[in-house]
Amino acid sequence: MQIRKDRFSIQCSKTDHRTDSPTRLRGEGGLVLVQEDRQVYDWLTYRRLYLPPRHPDDLIRPGLFQGKYQSFRLKKIAMLSFHGKYARVTKIMGESIVMLEIHLQRRIQLRDGEIFRNFNELSRVVQEIDEQVTREQQQQQENRTEESEGHGWQSPAQPSVGESGAAASEEQPVPFVLPANVLSIEQNYPRTCRMCFYGVDTVSVTRHGFASTWRLPGVFILFDENHFGFICLELKYFILFGRVQDTFQNVEAPSPQAFLEMLKNIQFRPGGAAGMHFEDLTF
Repeated sequence: MQIRKDRFSIQCSKTDHRTDSPTRLRGEGGLVLVQEDRQVYDWLTYRRLYLPPRHPDDLIRPGLFQGKYQSFRLKKIAMLSFHGKYARVTKIMGESIVMLEIHLQRRIQLRDGEIFRNFNELSRVVQEIDEQVTREQQQQQENRTEESEGHGWQSPAQPSVGESGAAASEEQPVPFVLPANVLSIEQNYPRTCRMCFYGVDTVSVTRHGFASTWRLPGVFILFDENHFGFICLELKYFILFGRVQDTFQNVEAPSPQAFLEMLKNIQFRPGGAAGMHFEDLTF
């Protein structure tokens, strides 16, 4: 066993067998998550998990949420955090790296819920936004200088830029139905929603030393304080996330920088592929 600051690693001397390993520990010392450093489970690293800081202007209260994915019908734990004009949903358990980026300044008008009834129209709206975002990102890359670097992701301790929690609570709910041919293993989803935003689901998986990354634009749907969802338009699937109601002790990050460093460790754990540019993080 190797013990370091905010983490410890366990190496098994017998590598000719595999056993089930715990994926989450909870105790008086706080909340700890496991990250598999290798494809074989002879070396496990457990890292301390901090919950995201909260700001009054956040769209909803950040924290841990549980979603059920299509693959193997497994329930996964993800963390919602806010970073200025973006929100982020990061899967914190498992081999693959799944990160959903929500653009809080690119709201999609609900049109009394009618937009969900026309999949082609919804896809057209998202595609137009995605093309605009891609052009802007390319332009930013071309214009990037040493002076301009570091102005992308804000610390979670800073106010959100875009819609606020007060605005979300004042929005009148509109009917929500899954668009035709969109699959979901969760049928008990809310039938009304309050807001929608453009978002991108980034999935990075490493197999046998080769990394693959998929960028999947879609729609982030805010149902209420405790539920949100995402429609991936290319793969035509819907994921519902519900807030984890358990309470944890000793999970506050000592500083915003410590929380962002934890996110960086999740995103760039050994064997994982890079999705977000963490050199853009600001504090």
